[in-house]
Amino acid sequence: MRKLTTLFAATAFLASTAFAEDKQMKEADRVENAGKVMSEILNVPEDIPQDLLDKAECVIVMPSVVKAAFIVGASYGRGVMSCRGGDTFNGPWGAPTMMALEGGSFGLQIGGQATDFVLLLMNDRSAKAVLTSKVKLGADASAAAGPKGRDTSASTDATMRAEILTYSRARGAFAGVSLEGSTLRPDNDANKNLYGKEMRADAIVLKGAVAAPPSAKQLLETLNAKSPKNKSSK
Repeated sequence: MRKLTTLFAATAFLASTAFAEDKQMKEADRVENAGKVMSEILNVPEDIPQDLLDKAECVIVMPSVVKAAFIVGASYGRGVMSCRGGDTFNGPWGAPTMMALEGGSFGLQIGGQATDFVLLLMNDRSAKAVLTSKVKLGADASAAAGPKGRDTSASTDATMRAEILTYSRARGAFAGVSLEGSTLRPDNDANKNLYGKEMRADAIVLKGAVAAPPSAKQLLETLNAKSPKNKSSK
């Protein structure tokens, strides 16, 4: 009987470990995909304007969101958020925190194909709000479809005042997209899966409580190469 109990405990432990590793691998794949998306988008000159990227405090990448997920009730996309280091967001781009995008009307806008979302957080207030709570775009933080191309001089005042600029890419086409009415929140369960322990989003980003995982290599290298310095006016 004792041998059976020991065997059962060992089997349960191995199954639990394998399950945890599977969840960690799933989140690591999500981070890697975010890096690929960011690299592809920033290597096309007519996509995100350089001056806007240079003024962004944080970037959120949601790779391969699919409309079908919203139809069956899952109603969210998941991805990663990376910010410039330190309380004033003036350091190099740092370890990612996992994020969730929920609700709103974007499920109707993106069609049936997989769509990537990229969000630029343009000031400290929006960045810190998203790191600590659920934020409704257009209500808790002003949001607008981001302009694209090399020259942003023709952008509207409303766009340039927005705290969060939002973009989408589907079937190779990249454009600003309205995500107003959607909510952003930290996905701390996914952070636990990725880092192997309980990790709050604000601790990862603002306190530098953990080193970036290997899966974030392409994302951070791309951001640090394309926009190494914060050029926003503080």
